[in-house]
Amino acid sequence: MSFKCGIVGLPNVGKSTLFNALTNSSKAHAANFPFCTIDPNIGIVPVPDSRLENLARISKSKKIINTTISFVDIAGLVKGASKGEGLGNKFLSHIREVDAIIHMIRCFDSNDIQNVNTSVNPIRDLEIIETEMMLADLESINKRLEKNNKKNLEELQLKILETSLDYINNDKDVSIMKTKFDKKSLNQSGLLFLKPKIFVCNVDEQSIQNGNNYSDAFIKKYGKDKTLIVSADIENQINGLDKKERENYMKIIGLKQTGLDMIIQKGYKILELDTYFTSGPEETRAWTIEKNCPAPKAAGEIHTDFEKGFIRAETVSYEDFITNNGWINSKTNGKMRLEGKDYIVRDGDILNFRFNT
Repeated sequence: MSFKCGIVGLPNVGKSTLFNALTNSSKAHAANFPFCTIDPNIGIVPVPDSRLENLARISKSKKIINTTISFVDIAGLVKGASKGEGLGNKFLSHIREVDAIIHMIRCFDSNDIQNVNTSVNPIRDLEIIETEMMLADLESINKRLEKNNKKNLEELQLKILETSLDYINNDKDVSIMKTKFDKKSLNQSGLLFLKPKIFVCNVDEQSIQNGNNYSDAFIKKYGKDKTLIVSADIENQINGLDKKERENYMKIIGLKQTGLDMIIQKGYKILELDTYFTSGPEETRAWTIEKNCPAPKAAGEIHTDFEKGFIRAETVSYEDFITNNGWINSKTNGKMRLEGKDYIVRDGDILNFRFNT
């Protein structure tokens, strides 16, 4: 599986610049006027994972295949978008298609880049976007709960919609919803306020290490757990450099990780994802699965026949695979296990599936 992150925010906060940096492209049109992005841009990016190269070296693999993440650059929303202001509901619908939302927040002053508001206020800006998404959810819920439409809803989806209406109207903690219903059913509802969120404070170069007053105020209100400090301009500059130049430049400015790495790590955490590997002479490959994934379901990521005909999985942990220099020594030294249908795959497992067709 690959997961899809939608980059949302007010116009001219740096969404397209960040998208181009993350996808190492110039696909998104970044310009100094509102709504320069109309149709959503989509970029598919390999997920960096240093474990792949180590596994491929030991297995003498001919090729390496990373798992991927998709980024969607969605047009800027404004106050009143749920009622058609700016570019309106069309772009709210694009957000429904993503697995997680990256809220791009302006945390920099600039006389050169227009601001749709008269001042820089990241807390206010986020509240505008969140309010518009919530209003769009209310409209969607009320339409689906109308008498003529209600009869077409499954019982579980009806319960989710009714509970969501209560939570929105009474400003209840949305995280409690996730303890009442399973993740798959919540995703099927298509409601925006239920989607996992990452907050990206877009700062200037001088603030890249420690943030600034704007990002400090934002983090004080929303916390560090979901918030990243990134400079979209710096990320663009980094992606224009080769590997050695990039490392030197990042060292000079005191940047330990790229924005891409930080967003992916945060995305895996909030979406509760893990990675397992297959490794042999032909290829070493990474596969993305949900946490607590049973072995047959993990096998199904490769092919549905693997899940249907699953017998067992030859399993070695990443650390044991590296320490024992591959499959043969791992088996000889008792580090390879045969796991059945009840086995829960762990992050970093190297798996070889046995199945019947």
